[in-house]
Amino acid sequence: MTESSSRRALRTTFRWALTLAMVAMGVLHFTAESFFVQIMPPQLPAPGLLVRLSGVLEIALGLSLIPTAMRRLGGYALVALFIAVFPANIYMAMADVQLQGMPAWFRQPSPLALWLRLPMQLVFIAWALWVSRPDGSRSARS
Repeated sequence: MTESSSRRALRTTFRWALTLAMVAMGVLHFTAESFFVQIMPPQLPAPGLLVRLSGVLEIALGLSLIPTAMRRLGGYALVALFIAVFPANIYMAMADVQLQGMPAWFRQPSPLALWLRLPMQLVFIAWALWVSRPDGSRSARS
């Protein structure tokens, strides 16, 4: 049984949403680099370089979801990226990072919000895998 057209349209919409989100986040790595440097674990070398590199990867991998031929590989690469940046999320939650140069409401996120952010990585991973499936493929439950 092939995927219904309404489900395919929904997946396409979510694919474009993830593409745009990844490109926007990647651009922010260049326009708000100091924000991202603050959440880098101090054990990592060259935080500015790593922030810019992850920005380039986010843009490229977001765009990789557009062409059908690249989509599946792009989805897997996004999963790898989400796993690779996970230590920064853990660092933020554990180190009580106070974000300098940000509006007061954003400078000190609640500890609960920082910890709830961690399982959100699983949502992003599932999102990338779902939207990168080939069109017409069967769902796992069909």
